[in-house]
Amino acid sequence: MPKEYPVGYRKPPKATRFKPGQSGNPRGRPKGSPNLASDLSAELGEQITVREGGQARRVSKQRALIKSLMAKALRGDVRATAALLALYARVVCEPPEDESGSVEEHELLILRRFGPRLLKSLTKEAGK
Repeated sequence: MPKEYPVGYRKPPKATRFKPGQSGNPRGRPKGSPNLASDLSAELGEQITVREGGQARRVSKQRALIKSLMAKALRGDVRATAALLALYARVVCEPPEDESGSVEEHELLILRRFGPRLLKSLTKEAGK
C-alpha cells in the first residue's frame, strides 16, 4: 500500500482509525442492564387482582392477558380466536422447556398440520 492513499468514503485517515483491541463504543451498555426482553418478562410476571366467578384471585399479568383473550374468543371474536390459536401454535411448535413427553410426537404432528389450516379458515371468515 502506498504511503499516501485517497481519503474519502469508507477510507478514513490512518490516524483516526481504531487501534487493534480498542472498542468503538468503550462505555457502551453496561453488562446486566435491563433490556426489552427482561423488562417485558418482569412486567408480565407481576401479580394483579382479577375477579373471576365473583371471587378475587391474584394472577400474573401474563395469565390475565391470556384469560382475557380466551374470554373474547369464547364470545365469538374471530380476531381473538385467530390470535389465540396463533399463539398456541407458536408455543406448541417450540420444544417444551421443563416438561418432557407431555405431548406425544404423533399428536404434535397433527397439531402442526391442522393449526395453519384452521388459522387460514378463520382469517377467511373474518374477511367476509
